[in-house]
Amino acid sequence: MLFVGCSTSDDVNIDPHASYNTTPEGLITFAQKELSDYMTTPSVNENNFRLTMQYWQETIYVNESNYDFTNRNVSNNVWTDTYVNTLKNLDQARRIINAYVPTFQETATWPGIKKNQLAMIDIMQVYTFQVLVDTYGDIPYTQALDIESYPLPKYDKAADVYASLISRLNTDINNLSAASDSFGNGDVFYKGDIGQWKKFGNSLLLKLGIALADVNPSLAQTSVNQAIAGGVMSSPDDDCIFKYLNSSPNENPVYQEVTSRNDFIAGKTLVDYMKNTADTRISVYYRGPIGGQYIGQVIGAPGAFASFSKPGAFTREPTTSGTLLSSTEVKFYLAEASARWGIGGAPATLYNNAVTSSFTDWGKASDAAAYLVAHPYDPSNWKKSIGEQAWVAMYNQAITSWNFYRRLDYPQLVAPVTAIPNAGGKVPVRLQYPPAEATTNGTNSSAASAAIGGDKLTTKIFWDIN
Repeated sequence: MLFVGCSTSDDVNIDPHASYNTTPEGLITFAQKELSDYMTTPSVNENNFRLTMQYWQETIYVNESNYDFTNRNVSNNVWTDTYVNTLKNLDQARRIINAYVPTFQETATWPGIKKNQLAMIDIMQVYTFQVLVDTYGDIPYTQALDIESYPLPKYDKAADVYASLISRLNTDINNLSAASDSFGNGDVFYKGDIGQWKKFGNSLLLKLGIALADVNPSLAQTSVNQAIAGGVMSSPDDDCIFKYLNSSPNENPVYQEVTSRNDFIAGKTLVDYMKNTADTRISVYYRGPIGGQYIGQVIGAPGAFASFSKPGAFTREPTTSGTLLSSTEVKFYLAEASARWGIGGAPATLYNNAVTSSFTDWGKASDAAAYLVAHPYDPSNWKKSIGEQAWVAMYNQAITSWNFYRRLDYPQLVAPVTAIPNAGGKVPVRLQYPPAEATTNGTNSSAASAAIGGDKLTTKIFWDIN
């Protein structure tokens, strides 16, 4: 469903396998699934962050646990997942909508529908571009989707991209109107519910603002305050999720991976932390207690499948939803905003709300109060309190967890001694640019590498200054 091709009238240049006549709704559904698939999958060819965040460990092939992401062309696949399968399809939907000429009967309602549809598309593009910046740093942005004019797009400064995304998002939120329709069932996330899209947009604005906390506190606080005033997610009913189906090829990609091969076992880091804190969520996160105990393997080391605990039963359900942004995640941002700037209430209360929300998500709501008595908010080291609890809570949102880890510097993860030399003895803080970019867009890719201080796993993203 990638709409790239020659502009010609010769039939020989038309791809017989491509759909040249399609609807925006079909493109939206496809783009949402592709985005959710990438954010959700544990495939070692695409998304290794459950390994990087030391939630899981591999059984036999441990290259990715040791940060060798080049062997499987991981970055090439991430680039395809985001730029091609998600952003380009969203852009094609935008083009179709802009080119559409309404019928006489549609003349009165079309402007409002069009405005809503374009705002929703742009919010999804903002989300995806933030993921790319947070993964690589400087990225193709202003020229990225106009391949006709810019087949070799330049890379934009990551900080400039962030500022643009915040501006775009504010416009999108203001353009959404409940007085008009949108995509209906073509929108798997919210079925066209404009109220929910506004909450999603404001929650994404909150996320963008929090990310800038250490590098641009003025823009960060302005964005956070605007988001809270506009209304952010407050319950699981608001979560931005993709609902998978009980049939191929539309099952949850985690289910597809864990039921096809016995490749993943529990990681020792999180298992030991949860055991030491008497965290009852461990029985949902993992299955297969051995001798009455949950056992995780040392990070970076292979381990027999039968000897260690396994990913939880929810990973073996094809209809488990994929989560792009959750109310629990939002509650942790609110706690952080309060701890940093006194925004939105007492930090201890907001911390308790966030932790309780996670326990509720996993069916352990009745255990939250006792857990918080044993592990209260520590105002003298709020980064540790929020960082460690967000790490545990984001167990099924590993890319999001990686952001908390890099921004707050907690938990204090240790790289395996067997990690590849390019990691410099550290847990990676970015992915390297795709080798395909060096081949096809070498001049711009090389300039970006120099601009960020080197295309390395240890080069920090612009907002990661501590």
